[in-house]
Order: sequence, then structure tokens, then C-alpha cells
Amino acid sequence: MAEISTQQLAELLSGIARAQAAVIQGIESAMPGARSSHVIPALQNAAHLLDHPDPTLTDLPVRILMSYMGRIGPDIANVERDLERLLSGAAAPRADAPPPAVELPAPTESAGDDLDFSKTE
Repeated sequence: MAEISTQQLAELLSGIARAQAAVIQGIESAMPGARSSHVIPALQNAAHLLDHPDPTLTDLPVRILMSYMGRIGPDIANVERDLERLLSGAAAPRADAPPPAVELPAPTESAGDDLDFSKTE
């Protein structure tokens, strides 16, 4: 049995995502607005964008598809790195991963104190 490399797997996933993006484009042509109203929200939910900053094996194909639906397709080298990380079982995020888009402030002990409007000062 032939063994598949991570590069070959990345290219295969990319090709499948490209075909899926073409189907979604066809649906959008037949039913304008379906992509933004129905398809994109379902894909964002399936990709776990908020739950998992780094993709899991389950999330990666959906994220590849979403990148094909944008202006720029996926970077096969990044997909390959994600696959190597996921298939090796390493749970650590990539070293070149971008920081979170929004930094939330750390909660303070008195975070809810300023919401009591009955107090007069």
C-alpha cells in the first residue's frame, strides 16, 4: 500500500475544498444571497473558529474551504505544517501562529462593582 505524504494530503484536501467552493459558487449563482445567509454561517460554525484558534483534524478541511471562498486560496505550506502538527500528536500551537485578533482584558476582582447604579457617590 502506498503511503501518502503530508504535502500530498494537503494538496488533496485543497483540491476537494476547491471543488466544494465551486459548488457553493453555483448555488450562489442560482440563489443569490444563499452564500452569505446560509452557507457562510454554517461553515463558520463547523470550523469552530472561536472555540479552537488552531485547527483540529476535524476543523482543518472546513477552514481550507473557507479560505477558497475568500479572495486568496490557502497556502499549501501552512496546510502542510498544520497537518504535520496534527498528525504528530503535538498539542502545542504553531510557533508562527498569529496572536489573537482581540485581546480581552483580564477580569478584576471588582469587575461587577461598577455596574451597581443604585450606589451614590
